[in-house]
Amino acid sequence: MTEKKFTWYFEDFVPGQVIQLGQRTVTEEEIITFATQFDPQSFHIDKEAAKNSIFGNVIASGWHTCSMIMRMVVDGFLADSSSMGSPGLDEVRWLLPVRPGDTLTVTAETTGSKPSTSKPDRGVINTLWKAVNQHGQVVCTIHGMGMFGRRPQA
Repeated sequence: MTEKKFTWYFEDFVPGQVIQLGQRTVTEEEIITFATQFDPQSFHIDKEAAKNSIFGNVIASGWHTCSMIMRMVVDGFLADSSSMGSPGLDEVRWLLPVRPGDTLTVTAETTGSKPSTSKPDRGVINTLWKAVNQHGQVVCTIHGMGMFGRRPQA
């Protein structure tokens, strides 16, 4: 059986490296659809109630924002990597509301890397995912880690 070749292995992530993951424009319909199923607070699903909230309009659930970022990370490099999953996140911050019509630009910065001492075929990569709106404002940050396979020896 031939071993799959990936574009991204543990060795390809260098501290300080920033991967550009593209942009996504958020619609009111998707905000309401996501929140109706997963976070049905009134300011996410009810336009009239949201007008009277501190936000003045429907806003995306923070979990929706995280889900959009995750999709962009998967499309941007995880799907073509030796990813073995993640042991978790250290921090998620929702710094500003994400509103209908906002265009989010997402980046993934490698903040650290550590080869496993007990399993030499892998290592852990620390990252900072950041979503910035069209006004240059950071709306969400996620500090996390992922396990990646090491590049096979030729």
